[in-house]
Amino acid sequence: MSLRFFCKLIIASVILALIIPGIALLPTKVHFLTEAGLMSHAILLCYIENRLFNYSSIYYYGLEDDVMYPSYMIVMTTFVGLALVRRLLLDQRIGAKAVWILTCLYSSKLSVLFMTSKSVLWVSAVLLLAVSPPLLLYKYVLDIGKEKSRSSSKMKPFQGYMHACVVALAVWFCRETIFEALQWWYGRPPSDGLLLGFCILLSGLACVPIVALHFSHAMLAKRCLVLVVATGVLFILVQPPIAFSWTYHSEVIKAARVSTDDISIYGFMASKPTWPSWLLIAAILLTIAAVTSIIPIKYIVELRSFYSISMGIALGIYISAEYFLQAAILHALIVVTMVCASVFVVFTHFPSASSTKVLPWVFALLVALFPVTYLLEGQVRIKSILAESGVGDVGEDDSKLTTLLAVEGARTSLLGLYAAIFMLIALEIKFELASLMREKVIERSGLRHGQSGPNSSATFPPKLRFMQQRRASTVPTFTIKRISAEGSWMPAVGNVATVMCFAICLILNVNLTDGSNRAIFFLAPILLLLNQDSDFVAGFGDKQRYFPVTVVISAYLALTALYSIYEDIWHGNAGWGLEIGGPDWFFAVKNVALLILTFPSHILFNRFVWSYTKHTDPTPLLTIPLNLPSVIMTDVLKIKILGLLGIIYALVQYMISRQQYISGLKYI
Repeated sequence: MSLRFFCKLIIASVILALIIPGIALLPTKVHFLTEAGLMSHAILLCYIENRLFNYSSIYYYGLEDDVMYPSYMIVMTTFVGLALVRRLLLDQRIGAKAVWILTCLYSSKLSVLFMTSKSVLWVSAVLLLAVSPPLLLYKYVLDIGKEKSRSSSKMKPFQGYMHACVVALAVWFCRETIFEALQWWYGRPPSDGLLLGFCILLSGLACVPIVALHFSHAMLAKRCLVLVVATGVLFILVQPPIAFSWTYHSEVIKAARVSTDDISIYGFMASKPTWPSWLLIAAILLTIAAVTSIIPIKYIVELRSFYSISMGIALGIYISAEYFLQAAILHALIVVTMVCASVFVVFTHFPSASSTKVLPWVFALLVALFPVTYLLEGQVRIKSILAESGVGDVGEDDSKLTTLLAVEGARTSLLGLYAAIFMLIALEIKFELASLMREKVIERSGLRHGQSGPNSSATFPPKLRFMQQRRASTVPTFTIKRISAEGSWMPAVGNVATVMCFAICLILNVNLTDGSNRAIFFLAPILLLLNQDSDFVAGFGDKQRYFPVTVVISAYLALTALYSIYEDIWHGNAGWGLEIGGPDWFFAVKNVALLILTFPSHILFNRFVWSYTKHTDPTPLLTIPLNLPSVIMTDVLKIKILGLLGIIYALVQYMISRQQYISGLKYI
């Protein structure tokens, strides 16, 4: 831009600044001249400051101490302009549309302080003009037009659709600026999936004011907004591949993607195919659509079946293609496993008339697939790898080691998959049983209130009255009677899933951490998902829910302590080193004796957790001295942990019993 043209712009801006105060004093009928003058002046000011701030060569040579146009001038002119607009609005010199446009223009100038892109100011202005109408335009119409009702300031549905389309177009117009911002943040050109994800997320967030202020009563609008935002987040996290022919590549994006330095150093690098990520995105979006009732699987059984099978197939193919590429034969088993898990979870949460009879067999098939898939994984992987490497039964050590490591890694992944599946099933059954028990309590309380007298309806809670009316008018699909008749399998299935999940997690703990001592304290709470089932453990109920956790911790630490002693005194092929009076003999006898000393406190505490019978005698405190030698003298860390736990257990048992005794005295 020549200096002559630049001076003309400054003179035009000064002339407008001198004329506008006089025009503002004219009658109300010609206020459009004031609005036009203010908008023209704001556009000129934005253009001039953008040229001075972003197009100055001084900034590109690092001479920041002597800049042509300082940052504080942009901040000052922005706030002066916003204050002027606010004052003219209060004096009713300008209308709502002018306030909206001027506010967006002045606010967009602040964007140049955060990004060095030369077009960021105009991009920000367009984006603000698209996003701000629900916040500014309709708000000022309500404030100024006192004679208009509140409903007149609300958008109509077609206006909401139009604003959403304008927001999407504005975000598409800003794609290059978004690309530059992501490139600056990540330090490298973003992928097409990442760029598309941010565009979708920005579009969804920009539509939040429309939904929150004007369509807060429309549940469909809220659900669609959640789905759009979730889609953007998924694209950002997963970054799925997009075909080159489907994407728009401007000159800026092409120049950033193709760097001569990168090519000269690294050459052309082929990216890894990541097409299964589309299946993961589809599965998660289907889940969100089902949770938000966009897909009405709750009311249509056929749609529920199609949804659960589709989810299982999508997740099965994704897991197979992403983690088990070399075991093609197992892909069918993994897909069937995921379909069974999906069908079980969906129909347990939304049961149908016949699902209660089929679901136990689905779970049995899922349990049967676990050992089959686990064993076939090792056999198929070993044969395929040995066939590809050309190694026979007696091969090189390196090839055998690589094969074994690959098999162990695949089996570990398979164990993690089944642990997650059984955990999900256990959580779902625990949730359903808790909901059914709560419903049963509400029914009993409703019956008691109904039988209390003719005036009981006056004291009956309104929420419960509504639930009673709704329950009487609709036929429930899974009532208490049906669970006693057809759904009695749920506690047993939940217990089996919980135990299998816990066992698999213990195996993973041994494989990944070599049996960490701390892991048991994180894995034992899984057993809280156990349900009351007379077939599983007689007498086990809600009162004894903490007993499995404590007894498993004690048993695990005791058994692993014995195994540690065994490892220390067994010298491989040399045999036992237990010579009477020898160091190994003394080590074993001492640590086993110290381990036995920790048993009384653990036995007493586990009995207390099972029965919760109060003890007034100080028996738990008498076991504390037995744990002190284990803490001080032992050579095995697990025995020391058992001793510390024994002391803690004794103190906790005494305090709880004491509190129960004091609470009982209050009722005497």
